[in-house]
Amino acid sequence: MDIIIRPIEEKDKNTLLEMMRVFYASEAVFSNGSEEIFLNDINNCINENPYLDGYVIENGEDILGYSMVAKSYSTEFGKSCIWIEDLYIKPEHRGKGLGNKLMEFISSAYTDCIFRLEVERENTAAVNLYKKHGFTVLPYTEMKK
Repeated sequence: MDIIIRPIEEKDKNTLLEMMRVFYASEAVFSNGSEEIFLNDINNCINENPYLDGYVIENGEDILGYSMVAKSYSTEFGKSCIWIEDLYIKPEHRGKGLGNKLMEFISSAYTDCIFRLEVERENTAAVNLYKKHGFTVLPYTEMKK
């Protein structure tokens, strides 16, 4: 199976909305999101927002998953920071190395950066994937307003 990772395009909206509904309804995220937020995220990826990039992973026919990354700067680490906001693989395609391919793609697309992400400790498959790619647990409590 040939795997392609490419930027999100207008034609991907419906499939992405379906995946985002599933992802944001899971225990992996705190917020359930909304259609308005999902469409805003997708549109910002398509319209080249300087702070957000989005990618789909496909087999040439079907979209198998997606990822969105937010770009910022970390004064703590003194370099650009890439937040892996979403990384979702459809359940029927998990365990086939697609998460690894997305992580490798993101790492090679953004060089000389610090990478950050959030993960539920109970999501052992995701935790193991991220550890395999060099992520370590930070001793922080994240807060929001």
